[in-house]
Parts: sequence; C-alpha cells; structure tokens
Amino acid sequence: MRFKDKVVLITGAGVGIGRAAAVQFGKEGANVAINSLTPANGQETLKLVKATGAPAIYLQGDVSVAADAKRMVDETVKAFGRINILVNNAGIVLPGRVDNMSEEDWDKTIAVNLKGVFLVSKYTIPEMRKVGGGAIVHNASVVAIKGVKDRGAYTASKGGVWALTKAMAADYLSENIRVNSVCPGTTYTPSLERRIQAFADPEKARKDFIARQPMGRLGKDEEIAAAILFAASDEAGFMNGANIAIDGGMTI
Repeated sequence: MRFKDKVVLITGAGVGIGRAAAVQFGKEGANVAINSLTPANGQETLKLVKATGAPAIYLQGDVSVAADAKRMVDETVKAFGRINILVNNAGIVLPGRVDNMSEEDWDKTIAVNLKGVFLVSKYTIPEMRKVGGGAIVHNASVVAIKGVKDRGAYTASKGGVWALTKAMAADYLSENIRVNSVCPGTTYTPSLERRIQAFADPEKARKDFIARQPMGRLGKDEEIAAAILFAASDEAGFMNGANIAIDGGMTI
C-alpha cells in the first residue's frame, strides 16, 4: 500500500472529490483526518473511510478561520502524532462577473479558496519539518488555466492557488516538502448538481456543462482523487511545483 502508516489531512472532505480522496487514501493504508464544515457530511465520510479499515478522525472547521485551521492541524497531530500529507481541497463556487458580483461574495470566495489554502498550509508546514518533509497537494481548477464565463472571483482565487503552488514549491524544496496542484475540469459533484438545479432549465444546464467538455462527459470524483493520490505519493517524488490539468481536454 502506497500510504501505509502515513498521516493525511484533507480539507473539504465531506463530499465530492475530497470524500473520494479520503476513501482512496484509506484503502491505501493512510491514517486519515477528514475536515468538513458540515458535520453530517464529515461524519458520513468518516464512516466510509473507517469501512476501509483505516484509522480516521473527523474535524469540523472553516478553513478561512485561522483558529479553526490551527485546531485541525493540532488535533490531527494529537490523534496520529504527525502529518505527512496535506490535501487542500476545500472550495466554493459563487458565480458572477466583476461588474455584478457583490463584494461579500468576492471576499468569501477568496477567503475560502485562497486564504484557506494559506492558513492550513501555514500551520501544517512546521509539523512536516518535524518529520523531515512531506507532500502538499492543492485542488486548483481548470479556470486557473482557461477563462470561463461568469466565474470572476472563482477564477481569481484558483489562479492564486495555481501561483501559490509555484511559490510554495520554491520555498520548501530544500526542506523536502513537495507542493503540487491538480486543476480539474468540470467534475460531477454535489456542488455542481446544486448549481445545475439553480438554473431555470436544469436539464439544459446539464447538457451545456457536458457540451463544453471535449471528451463529451463530465469528470468523476474518483478520477480527480486518483491524481491527488499520485501527486502525494513517492511515485511523484521528482514532481514539484506542477499544476496538473485533469480536464477532459478543455485546455488542449
């Protein structure tokens, strides 16, 4: 098993890509710390991970709040003794263009998607130093590479994650801490389904989301999770500062 006895902290693991990654890490021998803002979702992921036989804990908290971010890290170390892998997966999508988006929605998007990555990384890196290194994987987005309509704040936040990946990789290379990101294309998740249902014609919206995918289908949680696990594994030991597009060909 690739992650036997490794300790992984995953933010935003209550549903979707984060949940899929948590379960896959569990199957591959990791000790898994699961963060979700919503307790019911986090507890369900916890149950699924424990069903793999992996030790796991649930950590409620908001990644955009410094005290919560520090507590997640502290409780993970208290439970498992260390942190070897961090997956910064928590994120939100609030549609809007620069001219019609509220300042509140802009600030919230940047706080969760970018500041949250900063905060959880800030408190995790000292713990990785104690064990001689580690691997950090950020979940960015295809919008960090390719412009998408009606996603002003989301694009800015994920472009920031893309750039921060490079900065962190340069900063911590000498300390044996690798930092990479995945950039998913449109992936079928509960978040996407909520956005689809918010349209006046959900079925048309569903077809439109699929139509913009060159492969003619949406991505699957497990496909993105598989790339996250690869980036976190020793198999990717020579990969640092990479932003991996898993987008069904959107950025060809």
